[in-house]
Amino acid sequence: MLTKGALTRLKIIDRSLQLFTVKGYYNTSINDILNATNLTKGGLYGHFRSKEEIWYAVYDQAVVIWRGIVFKNSRSFKDPMERLEDSIVRDMRNYLGANVFKGGCFFLIMLVELAGQHPAMSRHIIQGFNRYSDLYYRWLMEADEQGMLKPDLNLQEIASYLVLSLNGAGSIYSATRDPKIWKQTITQLKFYISQLKA
Repeated sequence: MLTKGALTRLKIIDRSLQLFTVKGYYNTSINDILNATNLTKGGLYGHFRSKEEIWYAVYDQAVVIWRGIVFKNSRSFKDPMERLEDSIVRDMRNYLGANVFKGGCFFLIMLVELAGQHPAMSRHIIQGFNRYSDLYYRWLMEADEQGMLKPDLNLQEIASYLVLSLNGAGSIYSATRDPKIWKQTITQLKFYISQLKA
């Protein structure tokens, strides 16, 4: 069972996550966080030294939520290409299309806002996208080693393309909230993946 302090810390992270996705990082004030959590400044600063420190904790929590949705049951897929397709569907339908965060995809919203404003935080997000691409690359390598793919494919480029496509769809969906965006992305990427197979 979590302590009162741990529960308070989680509340700060959860409320700040929603605030950051709706208002943005810079437009969210410490007072907004205090109002959302019903804490005093002393209560808040007992857990976090700054808004930036809150942001890093929020980022980590957003990753946990996203992974729990996108990679749910991924280990049950022995076929790496089925694993890949399933994660794409879950990313588009169960994460993006389900509007998990009120303002849209936390990572995309933050990247757009922080680019050119806060290099360290922007780099942190980009590193997350790179890890996502690296995971897809490993799955594609696994499929290639099993003879499932056409010869002479540039697997690193394919992995990058998939992640860029998902993020592009995420940006357009966040702006329009048109479900056709994520549905078409699933269809198009499934077709693309089918063309890679031997």
